[in-house]
Formats: sequence, structure tokens, C-alpha cells
Amino acid sequence: MSIRLRLTAWYTGILCVTLILFGATIYSVVRYNIYTEVRKKVMEQALQIRQSQNLTITQGWDLQLDTAQRIRLEDARIFWQNTNYVTNMTTVSQGMLNRNLAFPVPSLEEVGTDSKFVTYKTNGTSYSVLQVPITLNVNGTTTIIGLIQLATNTAAEDRIMDQMRTVLLFGTFATLIVASTFGLFLARKSMSPIGKVINAAEQIRTGNDLSVRIDYDGPPDEIGRLIGTVNGMLARTEVFYKDLEEAYAAQRRFVSDASHELRTPLTTIRGNVDLLKKVWSGSTETAKRMDEESIKQLSIEAVSDIADESKRMSRLVNDMLSLARADAGQTIELSTIELNPLVDEVVRRAQFLPRNAEWIQGDLSMLQGVFVHGNKEYLQQMLFIFIENAFKYTPSGSVTIDAMFNANQIGIRIADTGIGMDRSEVPYIFERFYRADQSRGVTPGTGLGLSIAKWIIDEHQGSVEVLTRKDEGTTFIIWLPAIFHALPE
Repeated sequence: MSIRLRLTAWYTGILCVTLILFGATIYSVVRYNIYTEVRKKVMEQALQIRQSQNLTITQGWDLQLDTAQRIRLEDARIFWQNTNYVTNMTTVSQGMLNRNLAFPVPSLEEVGTDSKFVTYKTNGTSYSVLQVPITLNVNGTTTIIGLIQLATNTAAEDRIMDQMRTVLLFGTFATLIVASTFGLFLARKSMSPIGKVINAAEQIRTGNDLSVRIDYDGPPDEIGRLIGTVNGMLARTEVFYKDLEEAYAAQRRFVSDASHELRTPLTTIRGNVDLLKKVWSGSTETAKRMDEESIKQLSIEAVSDIADESKRMSRLVNDMLSLARADAGQTIELSTIELNPLVDEVVRRAQFLPRNAEWIQGDLSMLQGVFVHGNKEYLQQMLFIFIENAFKYTPSGSVTIDAMFNANQIGIRIADTGIGMDRSEVPYIFERFYRADQSRGVTPGTGLGLSIAKWIIDEHQGSVEVLTRKDEGTTFIIWLPAIFHALPE
């Protein structure tokens, strides 16, 4: 059973119980009041009869009502019947004689000493009969000598109650039908947004479109908040799924590029090893004709190639390990360090790097008294990456390092006059294994250096600015949050 049907059943059941209780209460109150009024009228007449003392005990114990009492009872439409238990005589009112009525006379044992109402039904007509015992106190003993029965016709009241019962039953039944119909309609209307949620979830289950959203223009009630939460969850899932796809794509690209980068030095190493094996074993005609000096020279060149390729593989593996640690969420341990000695050491060591360009130290006076919250080894590694990059892509000209200051940030600028690049390539240069088209296959490198440098800068809460123009050079400005006149840790 669906939720809307269960809700409708609950609404209808609760309404049914409420209507039954309400109808029963109304019916009982009206019935009580109507029959109480009827009995009250009879009780008043009985009280007058007993208080008038017009009831006489004649010789022979004959019980009689006087004329005034009879007229009063006839005016009130009350039938009377007197029974004398001493003489076993029963007299009735003229109205009863005309209607051929007679009420059952209870025995002395059944009467008792208190008045009470009983209901008799004769010829399809109900009568409410008050039985009033007549007692005589003889020598301190109460003796019942007679019984007065005052009756009134309750047919009109019975019809009213029957009609009322019919109206209540029909009204309850009609109300339940109408309420059930509208309840089902309202439940279906209120639950229709849930159907949209189910349809959206089904579309996502059967497909891969996470852009599905649930349209809802209703009030901000529980269902509205539920749909808002589901839409928010779908949006977050879509973003997560896209990030995951991008991560998988980047991982596949990384593995592909890494395989390519590793395959080249391995091929070179294997080729040189095979060459040395053939030369030293003399398994080819060319090797047999070579003299000792030629073999020595060829071996030196092959070993040199193997050493260079091994170094290249070592750098590549180290770079990949650094990026793997970054992907694993490894954080850099930071402390307060003075920036000027760190940069001076980098400047001094950079002059020994392989290069064709002139290495120029610019104005670094801005670094005096400046501290940063960082890691010395990683900051130096990051600076060397940018400097080595500048040397590699500057076949002639110069590479300059200087410093600048802006809004509580210290900037280290590394500018070269090398080959530069198109501005359209700037957003991609920090991606792994990305290298500008004009440098790919020409300038040696793994394509991981700038990715590592960007990770180090991000870990230091810094940023990097790139200015470039093709055939004119490139400038990198590394911005780091500055601390002035702090004590090193």
C-alpha cells in the first residue's frame, strides 16, 4: 500500500472514530433531555397526586382519583391506571378505555416501595410508565396496598430519535466518503513531490546524468525542505563525481606520462647495455674488428649515457614521490624562519647550476628582517625549481632574482629573457607532465617540477604570479605571507 493510501486510511479512520463519538454524544444528550422532560412532566403529576391527599381509602379499600385529578391528567395527556392489591381491583382512565389499553400489573414482590419508570410497548406504540406504590402505615409497618401507574405516549419522541439516528448515520457516512475523496486528492497532491524525488533517483540509478534536479514551487514545508536537501545532495554529488572523473583522468594521464617518461631512459639504458655486451663479448663482426682503444671509448660513452639516464630516472622518481606524498595529504612541517639567509644560500648555489644564461642577483634588500612561516628545505627546493626552469628555457640572455613587497606579502621574482610561452598555456603549466609544445622533446625535463613548486607554495599559504611573452621571456613572482621582526624558532 502506498503512502498516500495509508495516509488517507489514517485520516478516514480518525475522522470516522471522531464522527462516531461526536454523533453518539449528541444522540445521547438529545435523547436524555427529551425523555427527561417527558418523565419530569409525569413526575410532577405524580407528586401532586401524592401531596393532595385526595386519594382516599374507602371501605373495602377502594382507591380512587377525584375529578380534578383526572381532568388534570387528561389535559397533560397522561394515562392512569390504579390497582388495589387488597381487593384486586384495577381502574383505568377513559383514554385507556377508548384505546383499549391495559398495562401489566406487577406483583407485590416486584413493586417495591420506591417509584420507578418502566417502558411498555403496545400495538407498536411505546409508553413511559411511572409506577407509584401506595403504602399504608399500620402499627409501624409499611404495607403496599395499591399502585398508581401514570403513562405517557413517547411515539413522537421515538420518531424524533429515529430520525436523528438516521441523519447522524447518513451524515457520518456521507462525510466519510467526501473526506476520503478529498483526503486522497490532497494526499496525492501533497505527495506528488515525493514522486519527483523517486523519478530523479531512478534517472540517476539507470543513467549517469547527475545534473537532474527536482522542480518544486510549493511552500517551504517539510517536503519543500526535503526536496531542497535532495537537490543540494545531487549538486554536491555532481561536483564530487566531476572531481572524481577529473581525478581519474588526471591519474590515467599521470600514469601514461610517467610510463612514457620512464620508458625513454630505460630504452636508452637497455640499448647501451646490449651494445656493451656485444662489444665486450665480441659476438659481432664489428666488435671483432674494433681495437682496444675504440672499445674503451665506446664503453665510456655508453656508461656515460647510462649514468645520465639513471640520474634522469632518479629525478623523475623523486619528483613522483613528492607528488605522491602531496596527493596522500602529507603536510609540510612549518616554523618561523628568516627569509634573507635562505635566499642568499639559494643565490650562491644557483651559480653552479648548468646554464648558458647570465645569473644576476637583483635588489634583495626587501628581505632584510623579513620572516616567513615555512620550511627551509622545501622553500629552497621550490626556488631551485623556478631557477633551473629559467636556465633550461633561456639559451642566451639572463636570469634575474630580486624581491618586492606588497600588502604584508613578500614577493621573490625570478625573471628570464628566454623563449617564453603563449599566455594561453599559463593555466596549464602547473599540471603534471605538462610542457609547452615548443619545449617538448627539445628541452630536457620531467614536467613535474612546477607541479611540485605549486604544491609547496600552496602549503605555505602563498601564491604564484606568471608574466610571459613568447620569444621575450617569463617572470615568476612567488608571494609569501610576511612576518616582520619575528624571532626564529
